[in-house]
Amino acid sequence: MRISEIYRMDIYSDNGQYLGEVQDVILDLEKGEVSRLLMSPWKNLKSDVKSALKKKSILYKNVKNVGDVVLVGSASQSANDATREEQEDLYR
Repeated sequence: MRISEIYRMDIYSDNGQYLGEVQDVILDLEKGEVSRLLMSPWKNLKSDVKSALKKKSILYKNVKNVGDVVLVGSASQSANDATREEQEDLYR
């Protein structure tokens, strides 16, 4: 699947909760993989980028499936409740 096909897809948790829509993607060029899906366009994340990334993004490792929609682990596994490892990802 191409990254361009993910844009504008709806994002749902595995318990059926609508989380948002893919507006942008963050790539880890060193690893050659998708790092995060943003639910707000990157250009709109102006002043407090770290806070916006926590509240308006999903770590791609939490994505369970991409088909007609993006399915992620439950909302408690989203970027809002990031683990230490996930928080460190924000500082890279």
